[in-house]
Amino acid sequence: MRSVRDIPALHGIPVLVRASTNVPLVAGEVENVFRLEHMLPTIEYLAKEGARVIIAGHIGRKDTETLAPVYNALTKMLPRIRFCPEAVGLAARAAVRELHPGEVLLLENLRRYPGEEANDPAFAAELASLADVFVQDSFDAAHRAHASIVGVPKLLPSYAGLLFEQELKELTKALSPAAPSLAVVSGVKFETKAPVLKKLLATYSHVFVGGAIANDLLKASGVSVGISVVSGADTSFLAPVLHAPSLVLPTDAVAVNKEGVKRTIDVNDIREDESIVDIGPETVAQFKELITSAKTILWNGPLGIFEQGYADGTNTFARLVASSNAYSIVGGGDTVAALEATHTMGAFSFVSTAGGAMLEFLAEGTLPGIRALS
Repeated sequence: MRSVRDIPALHGIPVLVRASTNVPLVAGEVENVFRLEHMLPTIEYLAKEGARVIIAGHIGRKDTETLAPVYNALTKMLPRIRFCPEAVGLAARAAVRELHPGEVLLLENLRRYPGEEANDPAFAAELASLADVFVQDSFDAAHRAHASIVGVPKLLPSYAGLLFEQELKELTKALSPAAPSLAVVSGVKFETKAPVLKKLLATYSHVFVGGAIANDLLKASGVSVGISVVSGADTSFLAPVLHAPSLVLPTDAVAVNKEGVKRTIDVNDIREDESIVDIGPETVAQFKELITSAKTILWNGPLGIFEQGYADGTNTFARLVASSNAYSIVGGGDTVAALEATHTMGAFSFVSTAGGAMLEFLAEGTLPGIRALS
């Protein structure tokens, strides 16, 4: 896999960069610039070398969403950037022609075009026609076999961006962790986490499972979880995970009933009208012991219903890991938000811009976007 540093000539050359532009928006403005800040090194490197830089990316899941708010945020970071309200076609080609060496152009949301997610060769060809060189720097989308991820690299000389290289290098370390090791995985859908859980249970000393997938496992083990959120996974499907010797589940929890009354209880004492919303202090104490001895810590996903304000367990865990001597790797949007809330971002060894792509890489050891560059 060739690096962006290996591009033989850049001055005046149009370079298409697939970047991490999928950021959260609130009231039409970018709420968190974490991914945008991490895409800057590649863009700035290319601009400094005199390339005509074309940024392609996506935002959200709807084909009506626009990257205009991302452009507004990037104007504060990149002095010579323009925006094109199209990603392909006459307007896009004209906008590229107008670029001077060192200038940057942000194209409109790729997912406005059905050909992007369908990996349509014709759409990939249109996108590739805008540039002479392609740079893949969107590790967060590298698990998608979309046109801008796997189609364009077939048509242009292709290179890995600086962020993409860093993600691959650091996450590869997580595939063979120094022992004793601790992995923490949380989420809603067990089926999407099952492959990575099976891999982690075989390679990590301890694997703690939180969120709705922990509720699935507790329920499958015979514990009543009341009205807690569960993913609805098949019990037989859960059995191999449930009996893994490295599996760690919550021993106590914070539960809330239908009237909003909150209490901290043993996981075996959850009432029928209660829902688990966070881990309890006994589980946190268990974490402290595991963190203290760990040489490698991998973390993806908040430990409670973070988006509803139940963040105590997640924030405490973030502080504990930040104060440890372990090599720590973290990823996932809400997880990163917890680091920012606790001001611990700089204390982690590596913070990934990826969520789903991180988990798929840990499960498979590769991704469609990596194979496309190989």
